[in-house]
This record gives sequence, structure tokens and C-alpha cells, in this order.
Amino acid sequence: MSDVPELERIFGYVFQSREILKQALTHRSFGTAHNERLEFLGDSILNCIIAQALYERFLDVREGDLSRLRANLVRQETLAEIAQGLGLGEQLRLGEGELKSGGFRRPSILADGLEALFGAVFLDGGFDKARETVLRLFEPYLSNLDPQHSGKDAKTTLQEFLQGRRLALPQYLLRATRGEAHAQEFEVECLIPELAITAIGRGTSRRSAEQEAAKRAFEQTGAK
Repeated sequence: MSDVPELERIFGYVFQSREILKQALTHRSFGTAHNERLEFLGDSILNCIIAQALYERFLDVREGDLSRLRANLVRQETLAEIAQGLGLGEQLRLGEGELKSGGFRRPSILADGLEALFGAVFLDGGFDKARETVLRLFEPYLSNLDPQHSGKDAKTTLQEFLQGRRLALPQYLLRATRGEAHAQEFEVECLIPELAITAIGRGTSRRSAEQEAAKRAFEQTGAK
């Protein structure tokens, strides 16, 4: 917990209770006052907030497709990516064994820690603050969702489009990385030579930049 104020700044919420923040950042390998109960709470709050956002954003999408969209958003991979962008791993309190094995980089630990933070925000500031925090962090992912493809992300949609036409898969090239380690912006180029398509995407992680580039490339194909 060497730079918690910086974590709070990037996370977008300053905790009134330092104890609840401390607990949210404590893995069970570190001690008894760990974050698993907060993770349980945060998981439910996250699902509720994302469900409401999808319900309000996609008025004509059926229940089954909304469920798939939500599952795509709250999966471990997405949560871990957001946590990495926050620099959460460096602030987690881990036992010696987990530290030595690189637990601060493990997707499951990062995802659980992020959910614990959401639970902590809810207890510390109420549902509205939790909703505000979640939606700010998830907005880039919400804006990239395509309900016509039942929750598939942009890279999957583009790949399936190309495979269906027996074309080579796209190339993703990292063109630039800007900013400090805890608040970087990545710039990725998506190339589809056979269609003469080039698209640039930017994001707080390499994966989110690739998703944005894939979305822009798919738009250039003219496909629906």
C-alpha cells in the first residue's frame, strides 16, 4: 500500500474509512481481515450496475442477449485488465508466498481485488458512488459492445468476419505507449492487408487499445 492516494485518484473515489480500504486491498494470504466478503458484495453490486446500464442502453435487446453482454463485461479478463490499469496489483497486501509467485499479476487476484474495491465503495459511500465509479471504469467497454453479436467483443467479431471469408487474421501492432506506469495510454494499429484496412485504437491497456482498433477496422469493412 505504498501509494494508496494515487490509486484512489486513478480509481476515482477517496475513501472516508481507511480501514475498509485496507481490508479491500488485503488478500487472504496476508491475514484474517481479508477482502473475500467485500469481493462477494462487490460482485453482486457490479452485476447489478452493469445490468442496469445495459437495460437502459440497449432498449430493444432481449433478456438472453443482455445476459451474454453482461457476462462479457464482468468476466475475469476484463476485471483484471481494469485492475492493471489502476495499478492495483502493486497496492494489494499479499502473503510472502503469493508475492514470490507473482500473485500481484495473477488475473484472478486482480479481478477479486477490484470487486472488493467496488464492495468497499458501496459500504463507504453508498450505491450512487459505487455506480458512478463502476460506470466510469467500464464506459470504454460499454461503448465497444455490439448487441447484434450477442456480447462478442470487437476482436472476436472481426476475427469471425475474416474467417468467414477465408481471409487472414488481423495483425495488431503496438505503435506507442505514453504516460507513467500507473496511468499509461497504449496506441495499437490493426492491419488487414487483404482488405487494405488500417485502424488505430487507444486505451488504458494494450487489450483495450486492440479492442478499439478492431472495432474501427470492422466498421471499415462495411459489415453489419
